[in-house]
Amino acid sequence: MPTRRAFTGLMAASVLSACASPAAQDRPEAPDRAAQLYPPIGQLMRVRGRIVHAYVEGRGPAVILIHGASANLRDFTFSLSGRLARRYRVVAFDRPGLGHSQTLNNRGETPAEQAAQLDAAAGMLGIRRAVIVGHSYGAAVAMAWALNHPDRAAGVVTLAGVTMPWPGELPRFYTVASSGLGSAVVSALATRARAERAVARFFAPQRPPAGYLDQVGIELALRTETLRTSARQVDILKPQLQAMNERYPGLRVPVEILHGTADNAVSIDFHSRALAPRLRTGRLTELPGIGHMPHHAAPAATLAAIDRAAARAGLRPRA
Repeated sequence: MPTRRAFTGLMAASVLSACASPAAQDRPEAPDRAAQLYPPIGQLMRVRGRIVHAYVEGRGPAVILIHGASANLRDFTFSLSGRLARRYRVVAFDRPGLGHSQTLNNRGETPAEQAAQLDAAAGMLGIRRAVIVGHSYGAAVAMAWALNHPDRAAGVVTLAGVTMPWPGELPRFYTVASSGLGSAVVSALATRARAERAVARFFAPQRPPAGYLDQVGIELALRTETLRTSARQVDILKPQLQAMNERYPGLRVPVEILHGTADNAVSIDFHSRALAPRLRTGRLTELPGIGHMPHHAAPAATLAAIDRAAARAGLRPRA
């Protein structure tokens, strides 16, 4: 059995397994109620027959933000998108099947399938070239985007990214939660209070910023269909990363890799430190003492990494 650091910690099944409880009180709202509590804050686009939720602000070179597993674009609109919008056109997407974006299939979307859908959405928004920023699981989608759509992906920034195949296997829970019955049971037993404690553990050793839990929309993540979709995406991820790893040395776009040394959710050793030497254009920046949420815990370092990627891609002047 691999260690906890081998697992991709901020993925949906991990969050929900941590917050499952038979307690009847303090349960999340029903799915329709969750959408009412946390409605779309951007535009709902029809892309290749499916809905994609996109939030756009700012002017300048394009930066696209891709959230992690079990999350939604509100993780970025809490603070990062506003900071970036002072000098970039910022686009944050809900990944397929999460937040307010529709699923693409009933087997779990691969990073490549998600990247293709979001690339099509970016094209509809008139984006020609952009820096693609991916957090946690979202980094796998960002890397797939760069591999498969380099004309639009001018550069990549990974934040505590899940980018390499890890040793060992995922717990059986992921497969169980991928089923209709399994996801329904876990969703029924999940409580907001336990979910909040799980989020706090993923921010550790830092704390969630004030107001974050009210903004991010935990109830959206606890819906049965969201849990099932995210668990399916996680369950099929490792073989996708194995195939992507074989292609990394041929990648030509600049990649800025940002990872905290205190990240106990996604191992810096198994992912970012292993990724950097696979890339001709990769640059690793380690953040001492920072956990799994560098865009909240180290915003200046995050902005600097995005600026470097944009400059290396020719989207803004070099400092």
